[in-house]
Amino acid sequence: MADRSAQLIACHECDLLQRDIQLNPGCYASCPRCGAVLYRNATDSADRTLAYTLAAAMVFIGANVFPIFSIEVQGDRSAITLFEAVLSLWDQEMRSISLLVFLTAMLAPALELVSITYLLLPLKLGKVPPSYPLFMRILQFIEPWGMVEVLMLGVLVSLVKLTNNFRVIPGMALWSFAVLTLLLAAAAASFNARDIWAQLDARWKEQVPR
Repeated sequence: MADRSAQLIACHECDLLQRDIQLNPGCYASCPRCGAVLYRNATDSADRTLAYTLAAAMVFIGANVFPIFSIEVQGDRSAITLFEAVLSLWDQEMRSISLLVFLTAMLAPALELVSITYLLLPLKLGKVPPSYPLFMRILQFIEPWGMVEVLMLGVLVSLVKLTNNFRVIPGMALWSFAVLTLLLAAAAASFNARDIWAQLDARWKEQVPR
C-alpha cells in the first residue's frame, strides 16, 4: 500500500488523484480533468539553474558594493549604496521601511542564491550536500520574500521625482539590480523542484552504504 500511494500525485488545481508516470526528456504531464500542468521532465534544469544562479551571485555582489545612484547639487556629488540607504532609513526613524528593504532586496535574494548554490554545485560535482531537505524548505519559504523587481520600481519612481530638483546619476548598482532581476527570474523559471528532489534522492541512495 505504501508503494502504491507513493505513485499517486494530486493536481494542485482540482485535487484529482492520478498516477505518477515517467516522462521523456522535455515532456510534461497535465491533469486530464482541468488541464493544469502537473510536472515536467526538464533534465537540464539543474545545470541551467546553477548557471543563472552563479551569474546572479556575481551581479548581486556588484549591486551591493557599487553606488545605486549619485546626486549632484551645484557641482557637489554624493553617492549612496543600497546598504547605506537602509541605514539612512533606519536613522531617520523609518525602521519598518528599512527592515522591509533589507529583507526583500538584500537578505532574501542572498539566501536564495546561497541555498541554490549549496544544493546544485555539489550535485554537479557528483556529491550530496548535507541537510539538503532543509535548504529545499528554505527556498520554498523565502520565495515570496524576494522582491528585487519591487525595489527597482521604487527606485525608478524616486529617480523621476528627484530629477525635478537635482541631477541624478544612475550608478552601477542600479544597472546591476536590473540584470539581477532578469537572472533571478530566469533561475526561478528553470528551477524544477521535482527534478532536483529526484536527483538529490538518487545521489543520496547511491552514497548510502548498504
